[in-house]
Amino acid sequence: MARREETDQEAAAPPTRRPATTAPVLGVGMVGYAFMGAAHSQGWRTAGHVFDLPMSPALAAICGRDRAAVDAAAARHGWAAAETDWRALIARDDVQLVDICTPGDSHAEIAIAALEAGKHVLCEKPLANTVAEAEAMTEAAERAAARGQVAMVGFNYRRVPAITYARQLIAEGRLGTLRHVRAAYLQDWLVDPESPLTWRLERERAGSGALGDLGAHIVDLAQYLAGEPLVGVSAVSETFVRERPRLAGPSAGLSGVADTGALGAVTVDDAALFTGRLASGALASFEATRMAAGRKNALRLEINGERGSLAFDLERLNELSFHDHTEPAATAGFRRILVTEPRHPYLEAWWPPGHALGYEHTFVHQARDLVRTIAEGTAPAPSFADGLQVQRVLAAVEESAEKNSVHTPVVL
Repeated sequence: MARREETDQEAAAPPTRRPATTAPVLGVGMVGYAFMGAAHSQGWRTAGHVFDLPMSPALAAICGRDRAAVDAAAARHGWAAAETDWRALIARDDVQLVDICTPGDSHAEIAIAALEAGKHVLCEKPLANTVAEAEAMTEAAERAAARGQVAMVGFNYRRVPAITYARQLIAEGRLGTLRHVRAAYLQDWLVDPESPLTWRLERERAGSGALGDLGAHIVDLAQYLAGEPLVGVSAVSETFVRERPRLAGPSAGLSGVADTGALGAVTVDDAALFTGRLASGALASFEATRMAAGRKNALRLEINGERGSLAFDLERLNELSFHDHTEPAATAGFRRILVTEPRHPYLEAWWPPGHALGYEHTFVHQARDLVRTIAEGTAPAPSFADGLQVQRVLAAVEESAEKNSVHTPVVL
């Protein structure tokens, strides 16, 4: 019998994967429904339809203080129920995992309560607003781990396939001994001085500004890729616009409607720059700003070692640049690796080679990894302890900036 030719549509379609009917259900309850809530919803809604998972994620309930808004979010993103009190969400029998997508000032209270109630926890970065809060959360996570619970922090950029692959190459020794790590995360959504005073500009809610919002990501990525912690930093920071219009109503994601008749104080940094040293002696530099005109979401990394270099740009997130310094000088140079092959991390479940992924897929991968961690009873990565380490780096950066850039050790 002649083989049926595959149509273009069939060739382009991803493998059909649905959770096995015998797979136990993992009921997810999420606190928060705005920008990160939408991204996490996408991850939970999609993971079980793309990857073969040992547990089937179910969007049990979503929580927010505004009844109309949370009901609309539940309908839009596919949640079965809505709550207006996070304590009620934690108490639900159909919720086994609590996903925290709120501002940083509520992370510790919600996470500790959820862990003490026997739930698994996923908490958005940065883990907390202070080191003390992060320490309390980590201690609660360690107690919960003894009961078989998992607590993970949401550094989603680790789940970019090119980043995960870069970590593999470094771990395999392709760069040899590391010399330099350079990291920058540049955005421009605060360049306009008339942009309103959202919660991300208030220290009591956000903890810090560009440092915690963007700097936390690049600190985590630097330590993840290098496989070692930062041990000391020297920093400067600045708030360029010290007053902004207050909000005339609720904010939406990164924006909101400004009240032109009332100003409020900006109590966080607009930008932070710092140098650092890794435990091995390698040097690192970091830049985090929300005032870089023209840069929308420019996260860039470069790692130099004795045997080669790697470079990554989030705005070209399916690509990794690799230089093998052991090749003859006449032909050596950076080459572009298109990270879309089935053998690359996470790509076995997606599209044919060359078909690119995007930002939202990092949250699908995050959900996949967390479900497998829970089912297998293994240690989560990044753990709350990893989140605490990042928080200690951020605290050292703030201390150094306050002391005229004096070199400040990171508490390990």
